[in-house]
Amino acid sequence: MRPLQAVRRSLLPLVPAYRLALAFRELRLRSGMEAVRRLRSPVISIGNLSTGGTGKTPFTIALAGALGRRRVRVDVLSRGYGRQSRLPALVRMGGTAAEFGDEPLLIAREAGVPVYVAARRYDAGVLAEQNERAGSGLSPDMPLVHLLDDGFQHRQLHRDIDILLLNRQDWHDSLLPAGNLREPHQSARRATIFAVPFEEPELEAELRAWGWQGPVWRLHRRMEVPRIAGPIAAFCGIARPGQFFAGVEAAGLHIATRTAFPDHHRYVPHDIDCLLAAARTVGATALVTTEKDLARLGDLISSFPESLPLKIARLCIEIEDEAAVLEGLMSRLRSVSPQPAL
Repeated sequence: MRPLQAVRRSLLPLVPAYRLALAFRELRLRSGMEAVRRLRSPVISIGNLSTGGTGKTPFTIALAGALGRRRVRVDVLSRGYGRQSRLPALVRMGGTAAEFGDEPLLIAREAGVPVYVAARRYDAGVLAEQNERAGSGLSPDMPLVHLLDDGFQHRQLHRDIDILLLNRQDWHDSLLPAGNLREPHQSARRATIFAVPFEEPELEAELRAWGWQGPVWRLHRRMEVPRIAGPIAAFCGIARPGQFFAGVEAAGLHIATRTAFPDHHRYVPHDIDCLLAAARTVGATALVTTEKDLARLGDLISSFPESLPLKIARLCIEIEDEAAVLEGLMSRLRSVSPQPAL
């Protein structure tokens, strides 16, 4: 048994306590003790059951683009994990991860849509709708839709559509702290739509056997990796680093040394010194990391010399049969009753 598996197994006795905490929260939500507030415009939540690694950020970017091509005004509401302020704010393209969080910064830069961050996503939505009423410069016949980033567990904000990203690893995992699941499988029944990896067709069959009768979207994950001659040093600070390393190797690059930092790791100069030293030791010709890590590196990017340049591997997600599934989504949005102005 591997060390991590042994540690997880030792935490199994704590799972009932975690499950009890989830049940208590469910009671608070159903009884109204924990208020659920509603924004004026429709909300599409994008989330998962696990602690990360299902591709929520690239999926959010893909969905924002798909809706924009259908003349829907889109913004994104996010917590902004790791930011220093709890106040709602509009993400600035030239901002830092410390100000806005790495994922909101990445979404704003890649999707080209307004991204609002706040500890309470409702507050982010209020700011978004205030700005929208102040004038967006776009045609008033274009509807506004909020995408709620990592929103499946953030139930204090009403959502009209819940898209749940799921893979087989999560479907066969167990609850925290023994596993990676933030909620039990039964919670998946709150979803409106499941989005699963294209390369896992057996998962859809398992979901249908479980009783799921709703839509299932299939997602194609593609990693855009730069062409690099010679060995490389790969590093990242994401939820599932193994996926990143495997994608880089599948693209044909030879990883001579790899470094995995904790998820959302905030880089300091000493980290860069260690990465460069390790790269030189193995004769690497470049270092490769993810877009999320690039957002957190900030000004430290200038620390990488021309002799050991920093290259970025981008994870892109494409929605299979996009036109058809988006038409279904638009039909659901058209059925949402408009809410009074805030």
